[in-house]
Amino acid sequence: MSKFERQGVILRLVQERELATQAEVADALRRAGFDAVQTTVSRDIAQLGLVKARGAGGRLVYALPGAADLDRLSELASALRRWVTSIDSTGNLAVVKTPPGYASALARAIDEAYLADVAGTVAGDDTIFVAARDGLTGADLGEELRHHLEGDT
Repeated sequence: MSKFERQGVILRLVQERELATQAEVADALRRAGFDAVQTTVSRDIAQLGLVKARGAGGRLVYALPGAADLDRLSELASALRRWVTSIDSTGNLAVVKTPPGYASALARAIDEAYLADVAGTVAGDDTIFVAARDGLTGADLGEELRHHLEGDT
C-alpha cells in the first residue's frame, strides 16, 4: 500500500467514525486491512493536517481541517522555518533550539497552532521544551514538528 492510499483511508476513517487517538486510528487501519504502526500514523496525521474537534459525544476526535486550521498550520510552518536551528528529543520532550531571543516567539506560535499532540511549551532565550501528550514520545513530537518545518502541514 502506498502512502497516498493509506492517507486516503485515514481521511475516510476520520469522516466515518470518531477516532480520538493515534492508537485508535492505527487500530481502525488494521481492521480495514492496512498495516500501520503508530509512528507512521503520527506522521500521516501531521501531513494531512488533521485537527482535534469536539465529536457528538463531547470528546476530542480527529477531523478534517477547516480554512482557519490550515491558516494556523501555515503560520506555524512559517515560524518554524524562520526560527528553528535544531530539533532534538528526550523522554516526552521535543527540544527546539532558536537563535538567541527567539524562543518565546516560536513557543507562542507552537501554542497558538493548537497541535493535538502538544501538551504545552516552556521557553527560555534560545531553547523551547515542547511537552508531548500522554502516549507520545519526544521523538514522535520532534518528528511532527519537523514535518511542519518542512512544509508538510
